[in-house]
Order: sequence, then C-alpha cells, then structure tokens
Amino acid sequence: MHLSLFWCYSFWFCETGFGWCVFVGGPDAACVKDSGSNMWIYVFLGNALRGIGETPVTPLGISYIDDFAKAENSPFYIACLQTITLLGPMFGFLLGSYCAKLYVDVGYVDMETVTITPKDARWVGAWWMGFLVSSALLLISSIPFWFLPRSLPKQGADEDQPAPAAHFSFCSCLTASPFSGFLPSLKRLLGTPAYFLLLCGSILKFNSFIGLFTFKAKYMEQQFGQSASRANFLIGVLNLPAVAVGIFLGGLLMKRYKLSVVSGAQLSFGTSFMAYLLLLLQFGTKCDNIPVAGLTISYNGKEIEKVFHISYDRETLFSECNRDCSCSAEEWDPVCSDSGITYISPCMAGCLSSSGFGKNTVFHNCSCVSASYPAGSSTSVKLGQCPHAKDCSRSFTSYMAVSVLSSFINSLGATPGYMVIIRCISPELKSLALGIQALVTRTLGGIPAPVYFGALIDSTCLKWSIKKCGGRGACRIYDSEMYRYQQFDSLTMISVELSPPPADGGTLELDSLMPEEEEKEQEKEEEKETEKEVEKEEEEKRKDEVCQEKDTQVEKEKLDHHTDDKKESEKETPHSRESADQQK
Repeated sequence: MHLSLFWCYSFWFCETGFGWCVFVGGPDAACVKDSGSNMWIYVFLGNALRGIGETPVTPLGISYIDDFAKAENSPFYIACLQTITLLGPMFGFLLGSYCAKLYVDVGYVDMETVTITPKDARWVGAWWMGFLVSSALLLISSIPFWFLPRSLPKQGADEDQPAPAAHFSFCSCLTASPFSGFLPSLKRLLGTPAYFLLLCGSILKFNSFIGLFTFKAKYMEQQFGQSASRANFLIGVLNLPAVAVGIFLGGLLMKRYKLSVVSGAQLSFGTSFMAYLLLLLQFGTKCDNIPVAGLTISYNGKEIEKVFHISYDRETLFSECNRDCSCSAEEWDPVCSDSGITYISPCMAGCLSSSGFGKNTVFHNCSCVSASYPAGSSTSVKLGQCPHAKDCSRSFTSYMAVSVLSSFINSLGATPGYMVIIRCISPELKSLALGIQALVTRTLGGIPAPVYFGALIDSTCLKWSIKKCGGRGACRIYDSEMYRYQQFDSLTMISVELSPPPADGGTLELDSLMPEEEEKEQEKEEEKETEKEVEKEEEEKRKDEVCQEKDTQVEKEKLDHHTDDKKESEKETPHSRESADQQK
C-alpha cells in the first residue's frame, strides 16, 4: 500500500560533486503509480450511505421524545440522548489512538525495516481498521430500531385516551404524501424570526466546532510535538467526557429549575461567551518552533526573519557546508544533532558516513554540525526529528486544562439552546425544523469548514513533500506560531459573529420572535383558561342559586306548615267555643 511511499526511503550522503541514494528493498527509482487509485470511491459511497442512515436519527428521534414526554422532562431526556451520542466519538478517538500506533500495512511488512516512529510526519497509521470495527457496531446497533413502538402514550395523559393525531409517529411517513404541504411549511418555518436567527447561529457554531475538532489533534502534534496516537487518546479521555457531562448537566438544570425559553437562551448565550473568553486563554499557550536548519533558523544558529506570508525559499536550505554535496531540496529525512537542531536530511547536514540499522541509524562526520559549533563537540546526528523544548510540556498541560474547561462550559448550554429551537416553533413543524437544521448545519458547516480551515493551515507550511510521480504531497513541518495565529484567529472571528450584540444596544426579546402560530396557540390557551375561570364562576353562582332555592323552598315549606297549623287551630277554636256554650 504505502511501502513505496514511505519505507523505501533514501539517504543522501555528502560526496563532493554528486550524491547517491541507497534503497532498502522495494521497487525501482522510476515513477510508481499509486495502487488502488479508485478505492476512494468505495470509501466515499460508504460514508454517503452511512450519512443517509444516521441523519434521520437525531431530528426524528428528538421529536419522537419531545412529543411523548412531559414538557419539564423533555430537556432531561434529550440531554441524556445527546450525552450517549458522545460515547461513540469518545470510543472512536480511543480506537483511532490505537490504530494510529499501528503501521498502515501491519501484518504485511517487517516492522524491523520501518525506520520512522508515530511522531514522524511521514507516519501513516492503520486508518482502515476503524472502518471495519465501526461498520460492525453500526449494523448491530440498528437492530433495536425495528422494535420501537409506532407511538408512545403521552406522559401524564389518560392511558385509555388515544394519542393525539398531531403527535409524531415513525410510521406516519408511510401513509402521508412526502411532498404534500412541504413548501408552505418550509416558508412558514423560515419566516419565523426566532428559528431563522437560531439557525444562523447554529451554522456558525457548527463551523467553529468542525474546524476545531477536525484539526485539534493535528494542532497538538504541530504545536506541542505530540504524536497522533497520544493526541487522539487525550481528546477521547479528556475533552469528550467533559462535553458529555456538560450536556447532561445542562438538561438537568432545565429540568430542575424548569427554565423557560428565554432563560434557556440566556444560559446558552452566557456559556458560549465564557467559552469564547477561554479560547483567548488557549491562544496564549504556545511552544516555539523546532530549530530546523534552513527553515526556522540559519545554519549558524540565527533565527530566520519571519514574514506574515509563508513562502518556500529553497536557497535558504543550502549553505557553504553542503553546497557541493548535490543534495536534493525535496527530500525530508530529518536528523537531529546533540545541540537540538534538526537537519532536513543527512546530506543537508553534510554527513559522510553512517552506522547502525533502522531506527538506530547514526550519521557521522557531519560538516554542517561541526561548522556551527566549536571544535570538540559531537559532529554526529541521529535519525529522526528533534523534540520540542522541555518547557513545552508545561505549556501543553496548561493548554489541555483550559481546553477541557472550555469544552465543558460550552456544552453546558447545548441542551438549553436546542430546547429554544424546539419551543419556538409550532408542534406540527417540529420534525421539519430539526431536519432542516441538521441538513443546513452539516451542509454549510460540515462541508466548507474543513476546506477553509485546511487552506489557512496549509498557508503556514514550511516544507512540502514531493510525490514520486511529481506534484506536491503532504506538509512535513509547519510554522508553529503562524499556525497558532491562523487557527485561533479563524475561531475568534466565527465566535464574534456567533453572538453579536443587538444593533440598538438593547436586549433581544425572544418572546417577540415567537411565531404567529405559537402566539395564536398561546392566545387560545389563555382564552381557554379564561373560559374555564368563567365557567367555574358560573358554576359557583349556579350552586349558590341552587342553595338559595333550596333555602327558600325550605322556608316556604316551613311557612306553609305554620299556616296550616294556624288554620287548624282556628278551626278548633270555634268548635271549642260551641262546646263551652253547650256546657253552660
């Protein structure tokens, strides 16, 4: 696979008038076409198919949960879902860390003949191994989706009461027309100011997220001298768990304190602003460039003057000590002297002989090393690039601490921000809104971000490799300081655009951005509550009237009874008088 590109390297030894190349096995020096040049098509199609399968899970799954959960429980459930989804990238980084330690042709080549280490810029890990493991896990994890119920009972609702027709169902798409009402719904959705504003913010935030995490491991390699394996491992065990905890706690806060839409938006904005301040602190943690003769310093040890635009000048690669050696300026076989200076190749160091084999190769009688340092110092160099200075490890520790804290605080507002999007749209547009958000953010954020971030990073390259068939290859070494400026300047500009203050200096009232349908629903709910209160009052009045009628009836009955008694007594009185008269 990559044997002809990396491991059949050439050492150019200095010999007056000419140089020669000694190959350790492999093909001839003629141009060798890359084998399997069409294999990228299968990787592309596989990734496209994977994207088609995984994209509906997030918008439809979140809508599925939000429709059938209580309003106060929905943020917590969504936070749990998003937290679990981070376990995949976490284990993915750990798997990538393990695969990066393995040579790309592991099992097909004798590792004793490999002369470079994972810290070398030419190292290629076993990238293909991750695809095999992840594809098997994806196939297994898709099985439970076949057993999900068609619908769920609404929490807190009567069990005998059927689910409302407006509620989402995974199988509803089988009976409904796929295009009926799509354009009117899309027009209503994009016409909602709150949703459109949040969608633009999501695009910018996703741009910064993709740009940061795509090149985070590379930044750790170039700025702090970490290997790709160690960089992926640290991201997997430090950054991603912090993000998972932040998302979970964000949902827990919304459930515990029952935050409203406005409070959730304020929390999301506050955490984003704090993460932006921590990003500025990360900008301050740095390591100096590795001293490379002809690139970052001159052959006499003086630092080369830097300019904002990095340009490759092959004349600076040569000096009086190696000008007659016929060295190739395109070679990159770095060697390290005891003084900590890296030379592009043994020929550029002016070496005349070597000893040892493989990774233990040592080159002797190097004229450029002896010319730069006084007599008596070692003129030998070892195979490989020199490490960073010792104080760089302290800077790296500070960088990781601030990075983990920034990841936690930024993710703390993720769930509240997501709930703002859900709550600011009509229920019937919820699935469409989440689907549009996933489509737009991945299209306008996931695709261009790696391109322009990569272009900015490539502009800081000091030494490009040359392919065997001609053309520019991969970058071997970057200007660390310019790399840092380009990386954080881009992130800073995106972060500033992400959260601009209102133009009038006032506060942004989220309630004024609610959609008309939502306002109408709120008005209907208020009218219903008012009607209920009126009905309660009328019912109480009716009860009072009934009670009064009963009291009146009782009084009337008492009065009638009293009247009857009086009449009877009056009847008895004349009769008693007649009896008395008769007795007399």
